[in-house]
Amino acid sequence: MEKANFGQIVSFLFGIANDCLVDTYDVGDYRKIILPMMVIRRFDAVLEPTKEKVLKMKEQLDAAGITDQDEALCSVAGEAFCNSSPYTLSDLKSRTNQQQLKSDFILYLNGFSQNVQDIIKRFEFRNQIDKLSEHDILGLLISKFTDSSVNLSNRPIYDAKGNLVQPALDNHTMGTVFEEVIRKFNEETNITDAGRHFTPRDIVELITDLAFVPVKDKIQSTTYRIYDGACGTGGMLTVAEGRMQEVAKEFGKNVSIHLYGQENSDETYAIARSDMLVKGEGVQANNIFFGSTISNDGFAGETFDFMLSNPPFGTPWKTDLKAWGDIKKDEITDTRFRVNYKDEDFSLIPDIGDPQMLFLANNISKMKKNTALGSRIVEVHNGSSLFTGKAGQGPSNLRQYVLEQDLLEAIVAVPEKMFYNTGIGTYIWILANKKEKRRKGKVQLIDATSFKKPLRKNLGEKNCEIDKDIRDYILELYMAFDQADERYSKVFNNSEFGYWEIPVYTPQYDENGQPILDKKGKPIKPNSDKEIVPFTYKGGIEAFIEKEVKPYAPDVFIKPGTEKVGYELSFTKYFYKPIQLRTLEEIARDIRAIEKETDGLLDEILGG
Repeated sequence: MEKANFGQIVSFLFGIANDCLVDTYDVGDYRKIILPMMVIRRFDAVLEPTKEKVLKMKEQLDAAGITDQDEALCSVAGEAFCNSSPYTLSDLKSRTNQQQLKSDFILYLNGFSQNVQDIIKRFEFRNQIDKLSEHDILGLLISKFTDSSVNLSNRPIYDAKGNLVQPALDNHTMGTVFEEVIRKFNEETNITDAGRHFTPRDIVELITDLAFVPVKDKIQSTTYRIYDGACGTGGMLTVAEGRMQEVAKEFGKNVSIHLYGQENSDETYAIARSDMLVKGEGVQANNIFFGSTISNDGFAGETFDFMLSNPPFGTPWKTDLKAWGDIKKDEITDTRFRVNYKDEDFSLIPDIGDPQMLFLANNISKMKKNTALGSRIVEVHNGSSLFTGKAGQGPSNLRQYVLEQDLLEAIVAVPEKMFYNTGIGTYIWILANKKEKRRKGKVQLIDATSFKKPLRKNLGEKNCEIDKDIRDYILELYMAFDQADERYSKVFNNSEFGYWEIPVYTPQYDENGQPILDKKGKPIKPNSDKEIVPFTYKGGIEAFIEKEVKPYAPDVFIKPGTEKVGYELSFTKYFYKPIQLRTLEEIARDIRAIEKETDGLLDEILGG
């Protein structure tokens, strides 16, 4: 959809809120009305063309004594959902009696098929009907939402001559409208959905390109499963489906795509389900699972071809521990997060304050191993996933597992200020378990932090975007691999990011240089410290101790077998851009200028 129409719909919704709700609801509660009403009106607009046919079929079913009618009525409606009430929303505009309007509106809601009832329930919208009726705003609300100047349907509207009057509202734009409405309502009330970062369209398009384009020649005419374990409003899944269809068509392939997602927010879950229904894919809507991906995996034991995700950053996941039975973090036994690696129990569990690496571990557990393509994961993280956690701790262990299993293809650093409610820098991780030959044992780092186009107007924190030209260039760097411009792309062996953490010990001496002894005449416990030895250090641990430590502490010693393995990645280390310091001449010139400006100022002040 064109940006102008996106803006028109957002303004339309805020206009309704200001006209209808301002004296009855707090601003923070506007979303309780606007979001479900938009979904209901969208359903209503989609069903309007077949309303008469549905009512005729209902008459026949009633006459035949058939009570389970949803399937037959949905078939006549040509959608995965239906409404068997005698009304459309537009029919209710003529009601002047508030009690009659309330009664008919409830009857209208009750007419929706069961799959829509679940969506209305998640919005808790029925709880608002009495209040809307008592304050005499239900009719005004319905009248506003059925305004013919805005098309909330998924079909374009043409005039008698075939000229476009109103464009269709596609599913991803619908999700983006919801996200913008939520963002602006939160902004006006200083509320933030901490850690929940809706993924802008430009980032989604970059993610889908990185997922599908590199393997476009390997895509066959078969069925593919795409999964998002933090699916929000479902926008990532919708765009992914469309992009994969484009890529397959380019190579003359006919693919069948099944979408799967999980979401633990009632509102966004309801929006995702409604979008899938409007697409006419009732089965797909059933593939959107409600609940926490961490503690209530809706797709346990299943595998997927492509996994795309933007999980929450920096939000505590204590509620998941409670869901597991109020256990401690170390008591988690879920095999997605605690694996057997090198014949040892290997924890991939991060700190309780940040769940994003749990989502990565969840995706890794769902990779296909027995197909030619395997699985590809493209996932957004903030910087902490690159380096948090000491050697032997969960985050470092996960990086170790990813790199030693040769799953990581590349990481792309994108500009700051790309998301609506956070200005932090983010990184797109690309994983694959069937790497092409040239990428085996290698990791590509792409610094795209300077690749951005300023927005004419900020959208919350977002002040820039990645347009198609920039997206194509990032993809070009990725595809060029070790032949790419080294200013922005560097390729390393997996071992580049590994290190040993080694305890080192130094005997304690008195002021005379003699060993300090305990009561039994034995040397007391030596002082201990830790050294970090990169895997790439020539000669390994022993050479490091001899060359880097013993020249300053000749008596230092280590205990074999006490070292721990750690992994971390640092973009700053490899793409450091030194700041040009000012010369002494420049500084002196500025000082002289300041002195000249202030010459005699003190005399004026004292004289005054």
